[in-house]
Amino acid sequence: MTDLPDLPDPNVVYVYAVLRRTPEAAAAVSDLRGVAGDPIHLVEPADPTSRLAFAVGHVPAADYDEAPLKAHLDDLDWMESTVRSHHAVVAALVASGAAVLPLRLATVYPDEDRARQALDTRRAYFLSLLDRLTGHVELGVRIYATPDITPPDPDTDAGQETPTGLGAGRAYLSIRRRRQRRNDEAWRTVAQAAAHLTRTAGTLSVDRVAHTPQRGSLAGPAPGTNVGNDAYLVRADRVDAFRTGVLAAAEGIPGLRVEVTGPWAPYSFALQPEPEPAA
Repeated sequence: MTDLPDLPDPNVVYVYAVLRRTPEAAAAVSDLRGVAGDPIHLVEPADPTSRLAFAVGHVPAADYDEAPLKAHLDDLDWMESTVRSHHAVVAALVASGAAVLPLRLATVYPDEDRARQALDTRRAYFLSLLDRLTGHVELGVRIYATPDITPPDPDTDAGQETPTGLGAGRAYLSIRRRRQRRNDEAWRTVAQAAAHLTRTAGTLSVDRVAHTPQRGSLAGPAPGTNVGNDAYLVRADRVDAFRTGVLAAAEGIPGLRVEVTGPWAPYSFALQPEPEPAA
């Protein structure tokens, strides 16, 4: 009988999060399924003294090579399904009480041996981040500018605001300038209020990451312009105080709308630049 050559594994290892190696972590992944419906399990490093583990599943390698992955990232249906599955695994781990360091979408390794090597190599880095994030969650604050600007009534402008003797063209330009001044003043008020709200949120949190304000469909159906889209790292026992403080800071300010979202796993704070090795 002729031995068949070993075929490459059709799957790669998809990593959802870094956890501490505990019985609770093992129990938390036992009933989970992730992207592609594969069961989740822990991959532990070769070093028996390491306190870390990856929560992983397997996904088709053909979907995660460079070219197909790039195409998938432009496929909204694929992205939505993958994001939901990824987040569901991380959220279930967080709900179990395990300390979780969520990883970016589509973090993959060719096989579990390579994943173990990464855990060994980056152990100190992962542990430092876990220590920092344990007991904290992420809250989002989106600030929308919706100035209540009513265009001047043409009859009022013609009868009261237009200087006597102005021609039609000059009168029109005069009205336009007054409208622009009112608009500018309203936006300055909103900008000052948004800056004050951001400072307030900063005093109620441990850290902040400023994301790019959302535009178009990403900003949602509500009217207004998204002028702030920040993530805050907040102690888990301070979530209610943060939400109450931020919403109170925005109360009664015309033209300003605020949304506080979460709590979430601290995605925005999970991976930071690694320190440069000592020379």
